[in-house]
Amino acid sequence: MHYNAIWLSDIHLGFRDCKAEYLLNLLNNTQCDTLYLVGDIIDFEMMNRTIHWPESHQEVLRKIINIASGDTRVVYIPGNHDYQVREFIGNILLNVEILSRLVHTNADGRQYLVTHGDEFDHAVLCSRFLKMVGDASYYQLLRLNRVINRVRKCLGLPYWSLAYYVKNRVGNARKAIEHYEQAAAQEAVRQGLDGIICGHLHQPELRTINGVLYCNDGDWVESCTALVEHRQGRLELVHWADIKQPIKCDSAANDKAYCAPYPLPPLQKPARKQS
Repeated sequence: MHYNAIWLSDIHLGFRDCKAEYLLNLLNNTQCDTLYLVGDIIDFEMMNRTIHWPESHQEVLRKIINIASGDTRVVYIPGNHDYQVREFIGNILLNVEILSRLVHTNADGRQYLVTHGDEFDHAVLCSRFLKMVGDASYYQLLRLNRVINRVRKCLGLPYWSLAYYVKNRVGNARKAIEHYEQAAAQEAVRQGLDGIICGHLHQPELRTINGVLYCNDGDWVESCTALVEHRQGRLELVHWADIKQPIKCDSAANDKAYCAPYPLPPLQKPARKQS
């Protein structure tokens, strides 16, 4: 599958719950003219606490560098977990452009602001204590998620995100997400653009807010999603785990946009190198 562009964010390489093997499968089975890395690619914050760097994480990094060395333009927009990379904004490292944000023009002429999205955190302000409680609860959900998905795998069931399920059913969490989305959409309105593409929230979404298209490409800790642009300019949110399928598409670009599941390549773990 060849796309005009693919957007990935919140990969969190170096974090135990990063789903690197799913991401590597996507990178091995797709091509694009432009690959956008929309922040939190490497989780330096977590690596300051404990080092976790398995071979699958190294393979993802190696694959991205290989992609950048070919015909694909690779743009890296640092986030809050890899903010150290912001020191290199405006430079090109290993053929990867490092930018703070940019405007992407689709094949159909529509323009989107591309940014990590942590600048919209002001919309969901909370006390330091509540943030600490929220972080602790989130990490507990991720630990429980590992157990649940081990059981699901034994039962032949596909990957499922407990954290995503809970966030969308807890009233305060859902309200905070909506406030963030409104703030992000408003920035696109302020700049006179057709929409915004961001990450940060670990909450994949593709919908119209205040007359602009709000696109969140999700993450590779919970949802395993990517945003893609098809040849005619249509945007689509793709879930890439044990069951790989489009989950939301931009019908504004094509009245006949089709979002039903279609077959994609099976998951293949990276081959172990011979010593």
